[in-house]
Amino acid sequence: MSIVYIVSAPSGSGKSTLVNELFKMVRGLDYSISYTTRAPRGSEQNGKEYFFVSKAEFESMIEAGEFLEYACVFGYYYGTSRRFLRESEQRATDLLLDIDVQGAAQVKDKLPDAVSIFVLPPDREKLEWRLRNRGTDPEQTIRRRLDTARREIENYTKYDYILVNNLLEESADELKAIVLAERIKRSGASPTPQERQLIATAQACQLQRARERVQPILASFGAVPTRN
Repeated sequence: MSIVYIVSAPSGSGKSTLVNELFKMVRGLDYSISYTTRAPRGSEQNGKEYFFVSKAEFESMIEAGEFLEYACVFGYYYGTSRRFLRESEQRATDLLLDIDVQGAAQVKDKLPDAVSIFVLPPDREKLEWRLRNRGTDPEQTIRRRLDTARREIENYTKYDYILVNNLLEESADELKAIVLAERIKRSGASPTPQERQLIATAQACQLQRARERVQPILASFGAVPTRN
């Protein structure tokens, strides 16, 4: 049975870079390319970053029940086709979904055993710097993304693991540890000393252990704090 990994993060948190690093380090992992109705940006190519389709085509896929999850974000549809899960199961590989908070909730409802991972920026100031440094969005879009980020991070308690993406190498190692630790746990085999180290790294990122680290981040966004 394939393991489904859900990775979510506010825009600009460095999620895509982390996922790219993960695929360099972990084998037997497939990536689900989302469908979207927005236009390609920059050098984006159809079938690589996204499948770019019309609104009519997307809504036709909704009616046909072809999506595992879908959502409307900033006026555009984004969705994950069920076919990626079927293909992963046929290949006996695991599947990673790079989706937002709305989509993650839909997948967890349908696939309770899915492993959910939320990537957070170190604080609001760092996220704003990253968004501005991309140089692709107008001021209005940046403000909207920051406001959306504040609302999204308040949902962190719905995730199994929390990653604070401050140092890329460290965060990539933590993401790798989570993926491999879940495989080890579900295999039922006794872990080796090296595997126990991976499990310990993953456990440090589990929700209950990460709550204290998240509170200052929430405060920097003016978000509602949560109790331990």
